[in-house]
Amino acid sequence: MRTVQGAALDGLKARVRALAERTGLPVRSTRGAPRPHAGPAARPRPTERAGRAPRGGAPLADPGPAVPPPGAGDPGRRTSVKEPLRRTSADRPAGPAAALAPSGPPAAAPTVLATLGALLTAAGRPRPRRRPGGVRASAAALRALRARHGDAPALVRTRSGQTLLVLLDPQDLRRFYAEPVSVLAADPPQKCRGLSTHEPGRDADGPGCARSEQRPERRRMSADVLAAGLPVHPAAGPILNVVAEEARHLTATGTLELVRARHAVNRAARRIVLGDPAADDDELAGWLTQLRAEDGRLRGGRTRAARSVHDKARARVREYVRHAGDDTLAGRAARHAGPVDTTDLVSGVDPADEARLWLLAMDAVPDTLLRTLLLLGAHPCEQDAAAAEAAAEVAAGRARGELPRLRACVRESLRLYPVVPDLIRVTRGETEWRGVRHPAGTAVLLPAAFHQRDPERVPAAHVFVPGRWKNPGADRDIRMAPFSHGGGRCPGDQLGLMITAAFCAEVLRGHRITGTRPVLDPVGPLPVTLDPRGVRLTLTRR
Repeated sequence: MRTVQGAALDGLKARVRALAERTGLPVRSTRGAPRPHAGPAARPRPTERAGRAPRGGAPLADPGPAVPPPGAGDPGRRTSVKEPLRRTSADRPAGPAAALAPSGPPAAAPTVLATLGALLTAAGRPRPRRRPGGVRASAAALRALRARHGDAPALVRTRSGQTLLVLLDPQDLRRFYAEPVSVLAADPPQKCRGLSTHEPGRDADGPGCARSEQRPERRRMSADVLAAGLPVHPAAGPILNVVAEEARHLTATGTLELVRARHAVNRAARRIVLGDPAADDDELAGWLTQLRAEDGRLRGGRTRAARSVHDKARARVREYVRHAGDDTLAGRAARHAGPVDTTDLVSGVDPADEARLWLLAMDAVPDTLLRTLLLLGAHPCEQDAAAAEAAAEVAAGRARGELPRLRACVRESLRLYPVVPDLIRVTRGETEWRGVRHPAGTAVLLPAAFHQRDPERVPAAHVFVPGRWKNPGADRDIRMAPFSHGGGRCPGDQLGLMITAAFCAEVLRGHRITGTRPVLDPVGPLPVTLDPRGVRLTLTRR
């Protein structure tokens, strides 16, 4: 079956051949051999098509009527059809006509399709598909947009045809976070990962963001179990003991990469959420990995397969919840929910679903951990100060788990490399922004990564400066949103900071960190993106 691309490519080839016939240049087929000129004398025999070899023979090429076959002057010399003909000075025309004469016979001249080969190959190759819904606004484009339109929200159209209202002024960010869900509804990415709680999607299968419309029971459970707003979780003792035990996997060798970080953090997450028996459950770990990899846009059999994985993970987590201890998040959630009928959860909250979503939410901890340690490796003074705090924290007693300096380092890492760089919400009704009315269904884009690293508004925007978070007002700065603001703020932000800072402290107590890959400039601006899969750290004993 012919495609539109194939028809267009054939039309282009036909035009090129017509041009070749008018100019006298031979045309090379897509297999690399020239096709003969039109005419009865040049037509190939039925058994020997031009550009194709007979069985057992070498590739054939039509040399043209005026050009002897290659190697005719030297019968003993075999010449490949791909070898260009060499001309001596005697063969070249002399005088003024030399400038207008072709540099060689038609067979030796560059053919039209050879010149356009790269173009034809690119035209015939399918283009990579862009992921639907993926919006990434570059800082340069946003700065140019603000230079043209000022600070007012700008209505732009993406390459995929989506229309977005882009917020460029911090004053609009304040309204973005303050508007209720009835005005600005969450339109989260299909896989919204972060140090936050998640909401199930429309089919209760895919994770969403905490900005979704949560039932009051769910909001109360999340705030109670995750201890929203408390720097140190009430179950900090057991949680930090788990972190200390699992952190040994991080320092087992002299190098640290993402695979090892994920192994240690995911084991700790299962123990913190479900209890110690879940630590070695590799089958559950595999199911959760599959759920993290799903993008929510699968169709047909792949959707059914994802549903099957989801059901198996839910059943396994529910079994752990039934036997969870009081010092686990699942146990605290079960006490908060009370007796729940798992067959009818319309009026209640299933602790198993909450536990599964908390496990998925911790997927961002390994990435943030590696980036923070890499930044500390590039700044020896900050690393020494953080290591001193980690050493002193052992004897802190009840204050164990605070680690203000290391928490500031984690926040600064999230400012430079946020887990969710762009937030999108949709207006539910006609909405006015700066005197301009926009219809219902308008997508509003808040480029969080751009505002957090805006050199026109943020001092030392591209430099690692953890000290900025020592200011009490830094957490209320509307430009800085590692955990969002307003009603959509993550209730587990303090718990996530405590766990990530504790992992950093366990590594720094006995080891010095050096960034092997990539090498960061401690003085110059840091790169815009930092893929944790390419990070490799070297650990040496202190």
